[in-house]
Amino acid sequence: VRGDRRIPLTAREFALLQFFMEQPDRVLSRTSILEKVWDANYDGLSNVIDVYVKTLRQKLEAEGEPRMIETIRGRGYILRSPDRVETR
Repeated sequence: VRGDRRIPLTAREFALLQFFMEQPDRVLSRTSILEKVWDANYDGLSNVIDVYVKTLRQKLEAEGEPRMIETIRGRGYILRSPDRVETR
């Protein structure tokens, strides 16, 4: 739920969001995300994490609102705490 809006998530989307929420304001590498959320070894070529992060952003972030999940180039992704969110 975000505000008054219920947001439907798949089991995998929920697991990914939960992993982010357990470690706010920490950069999570693609390798660590894949190992914890997918229980798989990262081959370096898959874009499955990028696709799921994009889908989560579309579901969670309304246009014009600050970005909650940021890409840290060359390192991974980070879920910002509400007081540390930057506007787009």
